[in-house]
Amino acid sequence: MTFQDIFTSDFLERMTTTSLIDAALALGLALVLGLFIYVVYRRTYSGVMYSASFGASLILMTLITTLVILAVSTNVILSLGMVGALSIVRFRTPVKEAMDIVFLFWAIAVGIVLAAGLLMLAFFGSLFIGIVMLVISTRRNPVNPYILVLHCDNEEVEEETRKLVSSNARALKLKSKTVLPGSIELNYEIRLKEDKTSFVNDLSQLSGVNHVALVSYNGDYMG
Repeated sequence: MTFQDIFTSDFLERMTTTSLIDAALALGLALVLGLFIYVVYRRTYSGVMYSASFGASLILMTLITTLVILAVSTNVILSLGMVGALSIVRFRTPVKEAMDIVFLFWAIAVGIVLAAGLLMLAFFGSLFIGIVMLVISTRRNPVNPYILVLHCDNEEVEEETRKLVSSNARALKLKSKTVLPGSIELNYEIRLKEDKTSFVNDLSQLSGVNHVALVSYNGDYMG
């Protein structure tokens, strides 16, 4: 067979012949495993703002990857065209969570494995990865960290506020300190002894304290 024979109608007809049952089975399992990835993502998400659209995109990513790999594996010309089309696609949406990249790669990998016909590998591999992800998420620190922002007048007030915060926190770490004429801005990372924030009201009532803000975060955005 020569290179010219590849583009003959007989050859293309043989190459484009695919089993609808196999395709339907692969897409059906892709939907099931995509939903499983979505559920694991929701259960293990620890970011500040959950994105429902990203969770839905994991399901669609699994389905689309399966469909694309099924198509390019049965048609030489289509595979060449797909390579050319994808080479000009640029994704500009930033990925804010490191674990989001893991879930995206998981969805793509499942789609590829399913389209390759390795159904049991895709099923048991996804089950194993899901269990690992759930175990890792349960071993995270259950105490939520906070960022405390303070604006005070001088060092005496700074020391007084530090003592009050220390008495209500199990852990206290100064993240940044900015000194301006007549004002000091302090940013603390704290972990509370109890999930009570009433001490923030006490801080705001201290003489020399101009501003107090307590913000919850997951510990990933600041070093």
